Amino acid sequence: MKYFIVDVFCKNKYSGNQLAIVFLSSNISDTEMQIIANEFHFSETTFIYLPQKEDSSYQVRIFTPNNEVPFAGHPVLGTACIIRKELEKNNPNVINLSLKIGTISVTFDDTKNIQWMKQIEPIFGSNYKAKDIAEIIGVREEEIDVRYPIQEVSTGINFLLVPLRNLNANKKARVDLTKYKAFFKENIELPIFIYSKETYEQENDFNCRMFADTLGIPEDPATGSANGCFAAYLSKYEILGSKNINVKVEQGYEINRKSILHLRTQYESKKYNIEVGGKVIKIAEGDLK
Repeated sequence: MKYFIVDVFCKNKYSGNQLAIVFLSSNISDTEMQIIANEFHFSETTFIYLPQKEDSSYQVRIFTPNNEVPFAGHPVLGTACIIRKELEKNNPNVINLSLKIGTISVTFDDTKNIQWMKQIEPIFGSNYKAKDIAEIIGVREEEIDVRYPIQEVSTGINFLLVPLRNLNANKKARVDLTKYKAFFKENIELPIFIYSKETYEQENDFNCRMFADTLGIPEDPATGSANGCFAAYLSKYEILGSKNINVKVEQGYEINRKSILHLRTQYESKKYNIEVGGKVIKIAEGDLK
């Protein structure tokens, strides 16, 4: 089976979030897919069923080192890029992927070398108390920006979004797994996404980090699915003064995998039109023996 390795949401080669993509030339079991994903041991590995479906979409499955997930952002962009380069002849502007959550479209802007992923409508869930979450992520309660909610949001995967007051709070955050598991013991364990308006680089609008030990990802370099939730959250609470959003987010700086994500939201007719974009670079290719 042929495989590719790409960097997604990268600033340049060897930055961003790594992804392995495997072309399924034969039927293999779910267990074998999970073993292969754990062998690559990136945040995610995708498997593409060949040939295309009758509706011209490509069926894709996504695995973390621990389990399968119904949707994830950088795997969608990276997989669509490889499909376009390796399987399509005429560089189409749109590639459709058939995932567990439904069909996701990726649009290519070749002039800016950015590809955009449209996400499904967000679901805004439960709110949490600053005191409880501060203890879990190792910051003082007053370092959480209580002007905005600590809230569960989903555009396919549920994340807990946590606003912090400054970059120093973002930099020192660490998930205490003992406190985390004690707090979520009777609930679904949520990946935690923290953000601040202070950034390392002036041209960026937010600094973000994402922790998902339950998925086998202690810290993710770039998280398209979480940033889609973040785009909806920015729009809903008009954090930048408008429901229409167009921002650049930096992520992965704390783990030496600098990543840039572009977020856009247009709010019309009580609907959130959410897009997350970034650059993809192919790093390697080979064959699984």
